[in-house]
Amino acid sequence: MANDGTNGINGDHPAVDVAIAIQPNNAEAVPDLLKQITAGVSALETGGDEARHDLLIKARTLVQSLETPRETMVKHCWAQTGAMAGLCFGVDSGLWKLMAKNGDRPQTVAELAEPLGVEPLLLSRLMRHLGAMGYIIETGTDEYKPTNYSKAMSIPIIGDGYLAMISCTSQGPIKFHEYSRKRGFKNPTDAKDTSMMYGYQTEMDMFAWQQSLGYGMHFNHHMGGYRQGRPPAFLVDIGGSVGHDLDEFRRHHPDAPGKLILQDLPVVIGQIKELNPAITTMEYDFHTAQPVEGARAYYMHSCLHDWPDDVCGSILARIKAAMKPGYSKLLINENVIPSTGAYWETSALDMVMLTLFCSTERTETDWYNLLEKQAGLKIVKIWSGGKGVESLIECELP
Repeated sequence: MANDGTNGINGDHPAVDVAIAIQPNNAEAVPDLLKQITAGVSALETGGDEARHDLLIKARTLVQSLETPRETMVKHCWAQTGAMAGLCFGVDSGLWKLMAKNGDRPQTVAELAEPLGVEPLLLSRLMRHLGAMGYIIETGTDEYKPTNYSKAMSIPIIGDGYLAMISCTSQGPIKFHEYSRKRGFKNPTDAKDTSMMYGYQTEMDMFAWQQSLGYGMHFNHHMGGYRQGRPPAFLVDIGGSVGHDLDEFRRHHPDAPGKLILQDLPVVIGQIKELNPAITTMEYDFHTAQPVEGARAYYMHSCLHDWPDDVCGSILARIKAAMKPGYSKLLINENVIPSTGAYWETSALDMVMLTLFCSTERTETDWYNLLEKQAGLKIVKIWSGGKGVESLIECELP
């Protein structure tokens, strides 16, 4: 029987007592979590980033355990949506750049509002909430000090992602339940009928939609931010955006032989303002025949996850046709989701793929089904990048 959207399943009566909403989510877990966090603090100095990640997850779990369901609900429905409004406003108005320029000192709403051309009352309300949420530090009445986070928001590869993803696409996840109900709660696989298209009543895919709103370059910056702190990769870079990966590869390996070719759509290539002269740009749509035949390596980073299997099969067929037997490699830099214990960044990205593209982050089985059974390629090896980091899937012609 279908869920009619009421408090219970096909009924008006909740399955649990309402008192549960004001009790901690998991108070029993708190003592052990505190012990683990104390031990984790001691490991920070020697454990590197992995120790920091582990401590972060435990700290987040502690907060979730102490929160009541009511508090979690208010956080989701009021606090986080309001914070997104303020953070996006700060990017668009130039607030974060101005605060970063002013330095680490406390700054008043009055001194910030005038050069921004923003009404002080409006800025006061937004900054008050962002201060209450910890994104900036309140130091007095209508006075705030920047944090590392707010300073980083002044950098395009960090701040622009909020406009490219939150302001442009949020109707996709917000309306997903509605979209899914109207399609019989089936796993979506039609790239021409996504939740984002439904939410905005458009026939444009996410990339065209962002371009139409003037946020194409913001998305390019966002992808640069997403790749920060990850191992560099290498070379025909198919769908390589504005060249983040090839530029990084060139910096790490300036003497590497051969030509580096960056391929992407004309609208993306046209947005490139500065690029290492060693990198050749080429306008190319990967739904069409690959113009560079017999390359040593074809490389795709975070491209196939944007498309369901039927479209990926067509993209891969174009690459396969250009590959030279016994010589060419296809290197796919993507997430490989483990069967259990998925990292939260990876599962979050899977939700982006689900609600914006009708696509998916793939498991190892998914990759073998797509690459070997459907595309007719051979997976030589999957090189793991570690928790929350994309793997490198090495493929060749069978």
